[in-house]
Amino acid sequence: MDWTISYGLDDGMADVRATDVVYESARTVFTAETPVGRATVELPLPGRFNVYNALAAISTGLALGLPLDGLAAAIATMPGVDGRMERIERGQDFLAIVDFAHTPISLQRALEAVRPMTSGRVIAIFGSAGLRDVQKRSLMAETSLRLADVTILTAEDPRSESLDMILEQMAKGARRAGGVEGRDFLRIPDRTAAIVAAVELARPGDVVIACGKGHEQSMCFGQVEHPWRDQTVLAWALDRLLGRTDAPAPFWLPTATGRLRKSPDPPHQAASVTFPATSEV
Repeated sequence: MDWTISYGLDDGMADVRATDVVYESARTVFTAETPVGRATVELPLPGRFNVYNALAAISTGLALGLPLDGLAAAIATMPGVDGRMERIERGQDFLAIVDFAHTPISLQRALEAVRPMTSGRVIAIFGSAGLRDVQKRSLMAETSLRLADVTILTAEDPRSESLDMILEQMAKGARRAGGVEGRDFLRIPDRTAAIVAAVELARPGDVVIACGKGHEQSMCFGQVEHPWRDQTVLAWALDRLLGRTDAPAPFWLPTATGRLRKSPDPPHQAASVTFPATSEV
C-alpha cells in the first residue's frame, strides 16, 4: 500500500514539520515533528531551504521504514556541498560565503538565508552569464537591491557578449529598484577586484556572499575558459585584507588591471589551457 507523506515548515497540516527552528551561521537546529515521534535535528548547513531538504530526506527515510533517530543522526553528519552556502574562514571578523545562486529565485533564497546570520550588512557579489536568459539580468539586480545592503555587479561568464552591456542591463534593474550607483550598488567588471572591494567594505559582523559560480572552476570570455574559483579568490582576498599575503591574484582574467593583476600569466597563455565549460544553463 502506498503511503503519501507531506512535509513543510509553515504548514501545520504537513505530516513532517520543522518547529523551533534556530538559524546559525554554520548550522540549523530544529525539531522534526513526524507521525512516529519527535527528534532534534542538528543540520550542519545554514538556510531555510536546507531545512526543506532535510525534511524531504526525513520523509523519504520514514517512507522506507527507517527509524527517526537514525535519520536525525545521519543528517547531523552530512557534509557541506561544494559551492553551496560554503563558508570561507580565514579568521576575519565577518562571514564570507560562496554560493551557486545564478537565477533571480536562487539569489533570493541565498540572500534570505544569510540575512538571519547577521545584525550587520549583507554585501552581495554576482554577475549574469552571456548567451543565457537576458531577462534575468535586471531581475537579479532588482532582487539584490531589495534584499542586500550593498550590491556589486561583476563578470560571470560573459562569453561572446559585451560585459559592459550585460552590466548596464543589470544596472538598469538596480536603478529600477531605487538603487543609486555608488551608494547602493557598484559596477566592477573584474571579478577579482569585485571580491576584493567587497571584503574591504565589510565591517565586523557583516556577510559577504559571492554568488553565481559556486562549484565551477573556470570562467568563459569569448570562447576561452579561464581558470577560476570563487573560493580560492575569496580566501586570497581575505588573507590580503588580514596582511597575510602580498601575492598576486591567484587567477588571471581578461578584465584584470593594475595591482590585482596576476603578473606571471600574460593574456595569451590562457588560450593554451583547456577547461570544461561552465555548467550553467
